[in-house]
Amino acid sequence: MRVPLFYHHDLRCHRAQRHRGSIGRTSPVEIQFCFSPRNRHRLAFGFVGLFISAMRNSAPEPGEMDPILGACEKANVNAATITRQSKSNLALAFISLGRERKRDMTIFYAFCRVIDDIADSSELSVAEKQKQLAAWREMLRSADSDEPPLARDVRSLMNKYSLSPEMLEEIIAGVEMDLSIFRYATFQDLRVYCYRVASAVGLVSIEIFGYRNLRCKEYALELGLALQMTNIIRDVGKDLQASRIYLPQEDLARCNYSETELQNRQYNERFVRLMEFEAARAREFFTRAAAALPFEDRRTMVPAEIMGSIYRGLLRRMERDKFRVFEKEYRLGRLEKTSRIATQLLKSF
Repeated sequence: MRVPLFYHHDLRCHRAQRHRGSIGRTSPVEIQFCFSPRNRHRLAFGFVGLFISAMRNSAPEPGEMDPILGACEKANVNAATITRQSKSNLALAFISLGRERKRDMTIFYAFCRVIDDIADSSELSVAEKQKQLAAWREMLRSADSDEPPLARDVRSLMNKYSLSPEMLEEIIAGVEMDLSIFRYATFQDLRVYCYRVASAVGLVSIEIFGYRNLRCKEYALELGLALQMTNIIRDVGKDLQASRIYLPQEDLARCNYSETELQNRQYNERFVRLMEFEAARAREFFTRAAAALPFEDRRTMVPAEIMGSIYRGLLRRMERDKFRVFEKEYRLGRLEKTSRIATQLLKSF
């Protein structure tokens, strides 16, 4: 993974530029001042405009998504949705990737969206969903005359990065769980789901990012669990509309908060205690991920660190607001997201 050119040239503080020596170099003391922890947040906010521009420029080129969108249409998913999601998420998380890796992540992202949208479709029967997901399993292993272009692109990606079919089949198995499982008795049961729909995605992503140290696999696993637990906390109210409760039944019992209360969206001290318990679990996974990130991969994992930072901010916002998830849809604004992107890029310098 390469760092964008603007990162090398523009991220020099004004003070260092004004005090260059006669040989035209910035002194070590000045560099230390610019990138010290005390000044990182100032720099981050100072370059908000720069990163907004960079995010716009990092969106897929015109026509770049056409094969993927065509594949999505053939797969009976909403092409407009994947276009919108790709432009936002790819621009945010993949800003530091070179064009080739960004393109490869776009293909992988489209694969994830296609199978997720199959599982979430309100127009398909469970039997038809299972049939389409089974077809994708087959397409990961061999070509089919009627396959969408995306299937060919995904297999090329697998060959390029030595990805086994089993790695992507884990993700399919994860979305399949939503077809038949609507409650989880224990966290160990839920952990299997989180691993498949989040950690497995991370394990494929780090192959495309180009990691060096094998500990990155542990990092991807833990970060995936952290991100998915944050998702579950945020989407408690939305999941109820689909008759799904991801919060483990044992956790509800531990906090003396009943499923009936949850279905009735009763907000009380016991609910807040339940959410605090789940948030503490998510924070623990974030902590483990940070501890597992190898020093030599601090740059290759910048896209993952950006996502981690955004989700930590989201979790913190819900905690400060006492988890008003029944009445609010939590998200971070563009300004805060941009600041977090800048901070992560500075930390990797």
